[in-house]
Parts: sequence; structure tokens; C-alpha cells
Amino acid sequence: MARPPIAPPSLNPVPLDPGLYLVATPIGNLRDITLRALDVLAACDLILAEDTRVTAKLLSAYGLSKKLERCDDHAAPRISPRIMERLAAGERVALVSDAGTPLVSDPGYRIARDAIEAGHKVWPIPGPSAALAALTVAGLPAERFLFAGFPPPKTAGRRTFFEGLAPVRATLIFYEGGSRLAASLADMADVFGDRPAAVCRELTKLYETITRGTLTQLAADPAFADPKGELVVVVGPGAEALASPQDIDQALAEALGRLSPGAAAAEVAKALGLSRQDLYGRALALKAKP
Repeated sequence: MARPPIAPPSLNPVPLDPGLYLVATPIGNLRDITLRALDVLAACDLILAEDTRVTAKLLSAYGLSKKLERCDDHAAPRISPRIMERLAAGERVALVSDAGTPLVSDPGYRIARDAIEAGHKVWPIPGPSAALAALTVAGLPAERFLFAGFPPPKTAGRRTFFEGLAPVRATLIFYEGGSRLAASLADMADVFGDRPAAVCRELTKLYETITRGTLTQLAADPAFADPKGELVVVVGPGAEALASPQDIDQALAEALGRLSPGAAAAEVAKALGLSRQDLYGRALALKAKP
């Protein structure tokens, strides 16, 4: 069924105080924009956009026409002094990324930092976020989480990156590109252990899919060999966040009665969804005890 056209906002102009407005925009479905975001975009003096073509489509969908200026990571250092002058003159500047919340794995930090350091007011206009949307539908603990952004593209750096996050007692959220997803999932399974996880693709869009399983299952899924679209990977916390150190040592001790330290660590890591590297050191220490 075709979606009805988006009606332009029928809002009275809302006065805006001078300052920088960090405006979250839809991550897919254009109807996810907030009324307050539309107020700001309609009333501001200038919109800084990651890609002016993308933002122009959003504005057009709501019948808005505004002056746009490109503000990606390359342009920000060059244009920041001029933007600070405009803020000092009392103008209202909105900053948006192509999708979601600015600064969250998206451009905007340089402009926001410079505005804060210059004493200008910076206003958050909250709204869509792919990381939080994925967290809510992953079916994993959400009371404590860490957004880790994009892993490094190469295997060695990526594994080191994951190893640094393995001890974190929280659900982990990553962004990843389609061409690297399968390799990332395999490295996650090896470093984190076989934790529960979810791959969220094209959130809020027509072909949205959420696939849940263990990291080993997801890494072996042929659908993730080279998927298209925007991807978020959510990884549940290790069993150490739920089990006590005594419980883990007891499982290792039982396995050591049958296996070498390396094999025991691998078995317990797979059973509990823990890091094999971490458990290997604990297995050696237990084996050395008289």
C-alpha cells in the first residue's frame, strides 16, 4: 500500500532564541521527525547540513525552504569561524546530519564545541537515533549500554578494539558497513564469546529487518555476507555481568578436570558467552593452584 503524502506543517511560527540548535532528523521514515524539530527548521536563519541534497529532500517533504550550507567533517574547520560570527550577531543556526542525531557517529562536534567555548547557547532538539532504536528492539538488556560506533575496518585493529570492550558489563551497540559485517560478527564471536546479539538493518525503512541470535549464528548467516543498507549490531553483556566470579571459576574448574586450560576456556566461553582470551588466563591460574 502506498503511503499518503506528507502534509506540510501547519504550525504558527515559533520564536527562537539565538544559538545553535542540534536537530535530530529521521533515520528512514520521514514521519518520525518531531514537531519541535519542524519548528526550529522553519524559524532558523541557517541550516548546516551533512549533505545539503539530503536535507533539501526532507525540507521539501514538509514544504520548507531554507538557506542550507554544507557542514561535514571536512568543511567544519573552515566554516566554524564564520558560524561563530553569525551566532555572535544573534542568529539562530540549526545543525543536522543526514539521518539521526548530530554528533553521534556523524558530523557536528567541531561546531558544537566551538559554540560552547565561545559562550553561545547550544540547544538539543532530540529525536530519532539508530543506536537507541536498535537497542529497544534487540531484546537484550537495556538498563546499561555502551555505544561504540564503527569498529576499525582492518582485522587486527578491529580485534584489538573488541578486546578492549570485552570486559564492559553492558550491552554494546555498533554501527557497521555491509561489506565488513560478516568479518566483524566473526571477530565479535571469537573475542566476546557466543553472546546473544541482534543485527538491525534499514530501521524504520521499507525493508527493515531485525535478526536475533548468537554471534556465531549471525556470523554464519548467509544474509549477512554483504548486506545492503544501514546496519546496527547490538551485543548482549557477557555472563560475567550476570554470574558471579565464583560461578565462572566453578565452571572452569569442572572443565579443567577433563580438558586442557585452552580447551576448558573455550568450552566455558562458548557456554556462557564470555571472552575466551579472558577465561584462558583464569584457567591457567586455577590449574596452577595446588
